[in-house]
Amino acid sequence: MWIDDLSFKYNVVIWENSSNAELRKQSIFPTDTIRDLAPETTYCLKVQAYRPLEKEGLFSPVHCIKTTRKVKDLLCPTNVRVSALNMKFHLHWKSQYKGSVRYTVQYLLAFIKNIPGDQSKKWLSVPGCENITNTKCNFTSIIPPSPGLYYLRVQAMSEYNRSCLSYEVKVDPLITNEIGPPDVKVDVSDVLLHIQISPPGGSENEALRNYGLSYRVLYWKNSSNNEEEAKMKVVKQRIATVSDLTPATFYCVKAQAFSETYNKSSPFSKEECILTPRDKMLPLIILATFLGALIAILVVAVLIIFVLYQAYNKIKYVFFPSCHPPSNIEDVGGQPFSSPYLLTEEPTENFCIIESIITEETKQTDFGEGQHPKPCSRDSGNYSYDDDDNSGSKASEGKEIV
Repeated sequence: MWIDDLSFKYNVVIWENSSNAELRKQSIFPTDTIRDLAPETTYCLKVQAYRPLEKEGLFSPVHCIKTTRKVKDLLCPTNVRVSALNMKFHLHWKSQYKGSVRYTVQYLLAFIKNIPGDQSKKWLSVPGCENITNTKCNFTSIIPPSPGLYYLRVQAMSEYNRSCLSYEVKVDPLITNEIGPPDVKVDVSDVLLHIQISPPGGSENEALRNYGLSYRVLYWKNSSNNEEEAKMKVVKQRIATVSDLTPATFYCVKAQAFSETYNKSSPFSKEECILTPRDKMLPLIILATFLGALIAILVVAVLIIFVLYQAYNKIKYVFFPSCHPPSNIEDVGGQPFSSPYLLTEEPTENFCIIESIITEETKQTDFGEGQHPKPCSRDSGNYSYDDDDNSGSKASEGKEIV
């Protein structure tokens, strides 16, 4: 009742039929091939059926069989192997056959091997790898975005229509595949370094999304005098930013893709370097300093000019006066009178010569007959203000003014 139940798995234990035989246990399918056996040797084996997460069953009875003599067929492809990078898969093999030979690559979905019966007719040809002469095949076309397990083999056909099949290789795409380095582009703003990461194989590669990639980003200052070690950021998205940049400094960046689920990591990308802009505050400080110095120089220059102008006015006033003394004191004793320190009195508008009042006694004493006193033309220094009262008082005093 369980013969067609696909939930069963099988373990086989095989050993050489000898006293010191070493047991070899492996998981197999209902129709599977056990390789790497010695020729002309008797092997014994037993098989156990089980269901995952359930109790294992009992082993079958032991069966023994003797292998045949090893026959080397040069037509059969050898050294069949798979290489894969960024979910691009290639199958490689070698040929020792000297004649004309053509190859066809075949594949089988792994779950079909769980179905009992003959699977020889269930193998399919890989498109583009039918009747080819080279020893390499690109079988990426059979790997869907959500890959499963595959078996591949190579069939060789000689010019005499004789064929030979290589041994089968098992391919788990997400395990077999190697992750290539991502691409990195950097840009810089005033305070941030912007890092844009392109996933390995390009953004159009949908199969890589099954890895759930994260990225390690290394960045450092590219300076020969700087011993600062590279800093690392781990991001899940394809964009990263770095702050606290030093102005006018070269920064270099590289990135690595990795998958924690599959324990895989890529090589680092190529380094990308960029120069950060200069600090905008520095030109402002320089400009402010220049303007402050210019204003200070102007203020000092104005003060110096003002002091010099005041000193010039004082010197000009003292040594080169613009006013001249009155004409009546311009020449004294026939000599030019040019002292700047001479204080002049304002000219008198109204003045008169006060004649001396000569008494009778004076006349008789000082003058003879016929002699009359002449009015004095010398300035006496006394001024008359035409005041009758004052004139009268002066006459009464009887003083002679010479």
